[in-house]
Amino acid sequence: MIITSETSLSDLFEIAIKATKDLSPNEEFIVKDLFRGFEWNRIPKGNRTKLGSQFFTYVNSNKCENIIALGKTAQNQQRYKSTI
Repeated sequence: MIITSETSLSDLFEIAIKATKDLSPNEEFIVKDLFRGFEWNRIPKGNRTKLGSQFFTYVNSNKCENIIALGKTAQNQQRYKSTI
């Protein structure tokens, strides 16, 4: 799927979830890392923030067993770690 400024939040969330399957065990990342640089830059800032909140909620729910939240970076971005 080609990401544009018009890509829906639900599509972005699905892309992010699928990208987590390519992570190595114990790999640390932020949501931005789940997208290529130019793709991330195409996403409007408001949608980036909403996507980050949605991803955090997903990780902290019982639906996500292979990722844990670690805490924030100095830039206030949530860090995560793959567990399998």
